[in-house]
Amino acid sequence: MYVCICNGVTDHQIREAAASGVRTVAELTMRTGCGATCGACLEMAAEILDEVHAKQEFPLQVLCAA
Repeated sequence: MYVCICNGVTDHQIREAAASGVRTVAELTMRTGCGATCGACLEMAAEILDEVHAKQEFPLQVLCAA
């Protein structure tokens, strides 16, 4: 689906950018142009970035000595 209509950026492109190391919306804008025109897409773009990064992080279980 298109997230940024102004610059033709899709959710797939945002997910690929996040997987490539993009961590912030500012980086995403520099790499894809997403949000550079009107900014209406920035909230959704941030949600997608957060979603991708949440899936990449694997919380480790903390073990305690008994």
